[in-house]
Amino acid sequence: MPHHKDHEKLESLKEAIRNSDKLTEEQKSNALAHIEEWYEEDKAFGTLIEALIEKFAELKPVFAELGLI
Repeated sequence: MPHHKDHEKLESLKEAIRNSDKLTEEQKSNALAHIEEWYEEDKAFGTLIEALIEKFAELKPVFAELGLI
């Protein structure tokens, strides 16, 4: 299981994605699906962030705003 602190970060990230005005609904849905998939696979949080940035460059400002990068 991921560490509790990582779980809190993931929940903040998911909320930020849901509330983003920079992403389309499809991008939000895809990003959230990737987060759930990676969470279930118990991937490292940093690896998740890197992979999401590669797939959705629009998320980089969201991550920066949350202090994740």
